[in-house]
Amino acid sequence: MSTVIPIHAASIGCADAPVLRERGQREVFCGLTGIIWLHRKIQDAFFLVVGSRTCAHLIQSAAGVMIFAEPRFATAIIDERDLAGLADANTELDRVVTRLLERRPEIKLLFLVGSCPSEVIKLDLSRAASRLSASFSPGVRVLNYSGSGIETTFTQGEDACLASLVPDLPASAADAPTSLLVVGALADVVEDQFARLFTQLGIGPVRFFPPRHANDLPPVGPNTRFLLAQPFLADTARALEQRGAVRLPAPFPLGVEGTTHWLQAAATQFGVAPQRFEVVTASARQRAGAALARQRVQLAGKKIFFFPDSQLEIPLARFLSRELGMELAEVGTPYLHRQHLAEELALLPAGTFLSEGQNVDNQLDRCRAARPDLVVCGLGLANPLEAEGMTTKWSIELVFTPIQGYDQASDLAELFTRPLVRKLRLAA
Repeated sequence: MSTVIPIHAASIGCADAPVLRERGQREVFCGLTGIIWLHRKIQDAFFLVVGSRTCAHLIQSAAGVMIFAEPRFATAIIDERDLAGLADANTELDRVVTRLLERRPEIKLLFLVGSCPSEVIKLDLSRAASRLSASFSPGVRVLNYSGSGIETTFTQGEDACLASLVPDLPASAADAPTSLLVVGALADVVEDQFARLFTQLGIGPVRFFPPRHANDLPPVGPNTRFLLAQPFLADTARALEQRGAVRLPAPFPLGVEGTTHWLQAAATQFGVAPQRFEVVTASARQRAGAALARQRVQLAGKKIFFFPDSQLEIPLARFLSRELGMELAEVGTPYLHRQHLAEELALLPAGTFLSEGQNVDNQLDRCRAARPDLVVCGLGLANPLEAEGMTTKWSIELVFTPIQGYDQASDLAELFTRPLVRKLRLAA
């Protein structure tokens, strides 16, 4: 297989394309949703939401936790007495945390997660985290971040969580070799695949953030180079850069092309010879390309419309248009970070309609006018659009599912073929 064309040699795509910026009613989950994949990733961490019963129901529903399971998250309920100021919320929180840690001695890292209710009553979780961390250290570290949905979309919960961890990362030694840090929660199977590829390329040392264990925090400093595995980690990237780390610009590792460019960014930084890169990646690229060719039969020529929800929309649009031949009716995203998405934008077809933010009524009108074959949107819009005869894909499924890397490229494509196949079967 021939080497992938460098991005700078490709057309500028949508690098300088105009973006429709909308501000109005939005249809998104809140940042608490990120707990669902984060609590699986950091195996000895616990996420305690300080919120309402509605917060608890949201997380339980999203997680699908069975009654006999004992997950590593819970909700400290803010009730009427707290809202009325009849109870000392800090005293109540201390009591809940003490009881939790007595019951779960395996917890090494506790996150206090703010919510809309805790922010409304001005509960200072930062001060509470400092107080509790002093009480339970060194056995347990207590940190806090906001998962409130007042001004955020749901993937920003992960960004806020990781950004809260960055100050706790140890400083790398001044004479330490240049290291690579992969930033963003990845399924363990994906992380293992990338670790093997980096080893075969001779790149190292390589660490992943967040780690699987709370006490295995990667060192960071001016000799750290990092790759973002997710496009929604703006605050985390900024915090790492303030620690001296340097981001490696690259598309995101979705599909064959994105994964190759992502790996190539690290290979170039660490001086990997082009011949070695070709040998190490060739078989995986060929295997993934053959699997995508089968999916392309179902998707080529189909029109797709993205509502803004996960911030994965632009990398997904690049993958679907360039590798599967789909037509992009509109690519909406909650926030468009031009610096982090520069390589993705350059690979989008010229003339792609881009929108940032949301005015849901206006976007629904555009969607109806476009009559796409497939609509990617949140759960709140999916059923109404299905009732209008449209075919939808839940955007949240794209975050819960392992989709990064060569071996997952076909699985990613299948997430988009599945609703179209289902519609054909129902019509038969």
